[in-house]
Amino acid sequence: MTHGPDAPAPVTPAVYHILLALGDGDRHGYALLRAIAADPDAPDVGPTTLYRALRRMLDDNLVVVADERPDPALDDERRRYYRLTPEGCAVAQAETRRLARLIGYARTALLTPGDGTDTGPGGAPA
Repeated sequence: MTHGPDAPAPVTPAVYHILLALGDGDRHGYALLRAIAADPDAPDVGPTTLYRALRRMLDDNLVVVADERPDPALDDERRRYYRLTPEGCAVAQAETRRLARLIGYARTALLTPGDGTDTGPGGAPA
């Protein structure tokens, strides 16, 4: 388990979903919004949230603006394409591991040992 000063800090749900959306390739802002909106479990990310998060992610070297662009005939030259950096990939992987541990803890804390029934806080029936 990774704890302590060397462990990456948890990221916001919006940042995590942006990192995931960039995991399969470069995307411009509107494409990021569509990819996030397609996930029913994703947070509601609007343009303001997206671009504020991208600005922080650029400052933190989690993403960069991609140099390569699609064919100009197929694209709007005003679009900026964002690319996941190796550091951004590492942060996404660390956050995925952190969430997996949290889910494991939740399953342990919310299930009565042996019978598999869901319980509420303190073991009370849900």
